[in-house]
Amino acid sequence: MIKKTLYIVRHGQTDLNKQGIVQGRGMDTDLNDEGRRQAAQFFEAYKTIPFDKIYVSALKRTQQSIQQFIDLGIPFEKLSGLDELAWGIYEGQASTPESKAAFMDLMRNWLHGNLDVKFEGGESPNDVKIRQEEAIKVIMSRPEEKNVLICMHGRAMRLILCLLTNRSLIEMEQFPHQNLVLYKVTFDGEKFDIVDFNNALHLKTS
Repeated sequence: MIKKTLYIVRHGQTDLNKQGIVQGRGMDTDLNDEGRRQAAQFFEAYKTIPFDKIYVSALKRTQQSIQQFIDLGIPFEKLSGLDELAWGIYEGQASTPESKAAFMDLMRNWLHGNLDVKFEGGESPNDVKIRQEEAIKVIMSRPEEKNVLICMHGRAMRLILCLLTNRSLIEMEQFPHQNLVLYKVTFDGEKFDIVDFNNALHLKTS
């Protein structure tokens, strides 16, 4: 019977995060100084966990966030299925009253179950679900990997937590997050349980 513990974290802060600029799958940005500090804090708190494998998205901000674990010699793999949702024409754009209204409308649609709705050139939750299911299949197909560290993105993390815990994607807003926050999820061979919810204690240290 496969048993696993997944440590799922969001990447550290980037300048676009700080500026409130839309950053999805189409923006391959670097961590800023604060993001690197968050990464160091997370490493300090979790470096003694015997991770068997690390999975990151294809966007460099995720690998940068857990590079210190990779430097320990822990094998890692990039899975594009873990990439952030693509926000299409709004990628890289500063917030305006018009874009805020568009986002509010999009979120309303999603919460009402219209999970195929997306911005022009972007992805819907159902689009992301398809590639996340592939990524989950890869991660869960390796029984020898007991402790797994996964670094991904905010909206994508909300969606994958719905998938793992068998919730409808309309419940995605139930999973709050910030930069480099942790969700720890166990799999007992039958079902996934979130045993550590939105944990940011490692970021509280001075």
